[in-house]
Amino acid sequence: MKLYDKTIKSAEPRKKPYKLFDGGGLFLEIMPNGSKLWRLKYRYLGKEKRISFGSYPLVTLADAREKRDEAKKLLLQDIDPSTARQDNKEALIRNAQSTFEVIAREWHANQKGRWSENHYNNVLHRMERDIFPYIGKKAITSIDAPVLLDVLRRIEKRGALDIAGRARQICGQVFRYGIVTGKCSRDPTPDLKGALKTRKTKHFAAIDIKELPELLQALERNDARLYNRTRRAIKLSMLTFVRPGELRKARWEEIDFDAKEWRIPANRMKMKREHIVPLSRQAIALLKEQQEETGCINTPLVFPSQIKPRQPMSDGTVRIALQKLGFKDRMTAHGFRALARTTIREKLDYAPDVIECQLAHKAAGPLGEAYNRAQFLDKRKVMMQDWADYVDIMASNNKVIRAKFGS
Repeated sequence: MKLYDKTIKSAEPRKKPYKLFDGGGLFLEIMPNGSKLWRLKYRYLGKEKRISFGSYPLVTLADAREKRDEAKKLLLQDIDPSTARQDNKEALIRNAQSTFEVIAREWHANQKGRWSENHYNNVLHRMERDIFPYIGKKAITSIDAPVLLDVLRRIEKRGALDIAGRARQICGQVFRYGIVTGKCSRDPTPDLKGALKTRKTKHFAAIDIKELPELLQALERNDARLYNRTRRAIKLSMLTFVRPGELRKARWEEIDFDAKEWRIPANRMKMKREHIVPLSRQAIALLKEQQEETGCINTPLVFPSQIKPRQPMSDGTVRIALQKLGFKDRMTAHGFRALARTTIREKLDYAPDVIECQLAHKAAGPLGEAYNRAQFLDKRKVMMQDWADYVDIMASNNKVIRAKFGS
């Protein structure tokens, strides 16, 4: 006997539950409290089972019949409808727990302690601003290359090409983390190779070695009336050719005057590995002058701010000083690295591997993987002294001696 909506609507509750059958195992159970529940009775592997389809009128008669037919189709495939429903529910829960944002935040949390606090916060801010609003709630398994490209195009449209590239790298790391944790099976970011716009590489401005005497003489004359500690920072940057941030944040505890070494801890290095900088006689002299000047200030920093001695000098101090000396668009703090690299190779004839090691660059091939802080240390000590002596020669007016080096 088939059910009709009129029959269902007119069915009144009784003291005990009772059933109205529609056929094929589908029935409506009328409860004493007046609720009307759809159920399907079926047999699976010889055992009688039941499954609920929801309540009437939220689930209409037509809806209930459709659900019955779907269940029957599963039974024809030897699939238990109740098990299939439970599996589907578990899959939905897994997807809810495996959204891109959930996996990304889990990956990000694992980087704490490995990254600097500033980088850690910057990555999270970038994801919260540019990625999560668009794909954060999507299951990570549902995100393919076109979906990800649409997100990155939004960043491109505001002209932030570098940020778009970094966002792609971040997403790639999240997907790879998802793969190793079993949350997804592939990383779509390699499919985007060549799809994003790129900005032409702009190298840091650096003078030629022939212009070094001009810079050294300008420093000596000090027509720009720079602070003495700023002039020392420029000279020490020249002699050690460390990265600007490594120099600005140098601490006295890192300087070993007896060993003539400056050991920069891993957390302040780009490659996150401790780096040894051999100190020439000239560098030691500059540091002792700086120590004498700052000795009366309660600060652990070698180059503290003039205004706030517990904080390092501004990241623009050396750059602005070079501009005042007349080297705007010609020289930057980072440019001392390029200057030293080229000159030591061409004029002092040191092997590239030794120079790259002193620059704290990761060498190509097996050497890069086998990096250790003391690599080529004896050779680097000699090289750094030779470089400092060469700078002194460039500062002198003895053209005969300078000519020996082809400068």
